[in-house]
Parts: sequence; structure tokens; C-alpha cells
Amino acid sequence: MSADALKVKDVGAGLDELDRRIVLATQAGLPLVAEPYRQVAEELGTSAGEVMQRMRRMLESGVIRRIGAVPNHYSLGFRGNGMTVWDVPDEKVTEYGRRIGALDFVSHAYHRPRHLPEWRYNLFAMVHGSDREEVKHKVDAIAKLLGEDNRAHEVLFSTRILKKTGLRIG
Repeated sequence: MSADALKVKDVGAGLDELDRRIVLATQAGLPLVAEPYRQVAEELGTSAGEVMQRMRRMLESGVIRRIGAVPNHYSLGFRGNGMTVWDVPDEKVTEYGRRIGALDFVSHAYHRPRHLPEWRYNLFAMVHGSDREEVKHKVDAIAKLLGEDNRAHEVLFSTRILKKTGLRIG
């Protein structure tokens, strides 16, 4: 697993010099140590509490979109990764997104707008398995969970690893 990923949307919006230095120090990920905020703070000459408070403020204001782990599924033995797309009733997409996202074999689930008539799907979920057959079995479990609300679905299998990074500032 790589370090935590810091996704930043607009680094010009109300950032002072220390905020900018925190973003620069963490944009490639938090250090993989027991106390990552303390290490960042030491590098910047401030306290861990100050780093955490500023990052929390940037997260709440939307400057930072998220802080989260970015695993390399292939190195963890998951080679059958597939983005599943689902056509479910719009009024239930949030509920189903939460339920599917809570499954241990799903790394993320989210709502996306339909683009009719070409694209009918409104719920996406990344399913991981050791191979494609395992993923297909897990997709069947999701279909069963959705029941009659599963109006259609597809699995879009990964064919290569894409570099996952957030915005970089210099």
C-alpha cells in the first residue's frame, strides 16, 4: 500500500505560506511512519497539532478533497479488478452506494450521472478479486443484494495499472 494520497482541488484559494508548504510536503503522500503528521511538522518547523488542524480546515473548506489510502491492488494479489456499473433507481442510488461500498471486496462506490441514451448506469463500484472469475462471483453477490432494483449492470475489467496521483504544485 502506498502512503495516504492528498487530493487538492485549488491551491490558490485562501492558502497562506504554511498551508502551501503542508500541501507541498504531503502531495506525494504522508510518510509511512507511526506518526506521519509529527514528521511533516518537524520538516516544516511547526507542531503536529498545527499540521492536523490546517489539513482538517483545508479538507472542510474543500481545498483538499480527501485524505485516504491508495493501495496497489496488484501487489496485494488482486489481479481481477473490475469497475462494475449499475442501473438502479435514482432515488435508491445513495442507499445502494453505501451498502455496496461497505462490502469488503469493494474499494469504492459512487454515484455518476446517466448519459442517456448511450449510458444508462448511475452507480459505480470497484470490485477486487484474485482473478476475473472471483470478481464475477462477487458481482453476482451485488446483483443479489440489489434484487429487482438491478435493472442492468456490466463489469469493465482493468487491463493496466493507471498512475493514481492528485494535483501537484511546484
